[in-house]
Amino acid sequence: MRVAEIWRYPVKSMAGERLDHALVDALGIDGDRVVHVEDAHGRIITSRTHPQLLGHRARLDASGEPLVDGAPWGDPEARGHVIDIVGPGARLVRDDTAGRFDVLPLLVATDGAITAFGYDGRRLRPNIVIGGVEGLTERTWPGRCLRIGHVVIGVQDLRGRCVMTTFDPDTLEQDPQVLRGIVQKFGGKLALNCKVIRGGEIRIHDTVELVPVPERRAIRPRRH
Repeated sequence: MRVAEIWRYPVKSMAGERLDHALVDALGIDGDRVVHVEDAHGRIITSRTHPQLLGHRARLDASGEPLVDGAPWGDPEARGHVIDIVGPGARLVRDDTAGRFDVLPLLVATDGAITAFGYDGRRLRPNIVIGGVEGLTERTWPGRCLRIGHVVIGVQDLRGRCVMTTFDPDTLEQDPQVLRGIVQKFGGKLALNCKVIRGGEIRIHDTVELVPVPERRAIRPRRH
């Protein structure tokens, strides 16, 4: 198996950027989902209710700051985009805490499951796509780990999917059958919720190994 794709989404619910390499730590891909949209009442807004957000692209600049369609995320131009979608008082907010993730910091998908899915894998918004995986083998991975060089990723469980998958990532055209198909064929779950056990750098084409969860060494009491 190998790393086939790496994705980062600097602004939650906006289109992201495909990477050749990335640093991974306890909070997932460095720079992932560090900005989100809030309405005038401080409620976090996502593309579940405002799918037009998917039509805007976010990436990090050379200094690591998020850009929205090429404009710094704090500029009036970027805020204007979210006001147009969400309404007066909407704004972009920085959040570097672990609370910015809906479930866990990493979402891992596999080429075999994406093929079985039958649609563009971007609809699943994965951080990492692993290539060389047969069929739905990923569904047997929860409780084990993925080792990529020195990086170790723990697989927790399958991700329950939502209405976001029904929107074409390029045209934003909605197809409700996409989510119906996930429910019918995959029990509503596709791709894997993961956490980082040991961080480091990953690159496209890196070898991926499926391994047991590392055992924690017992702490022996000190002798006095």
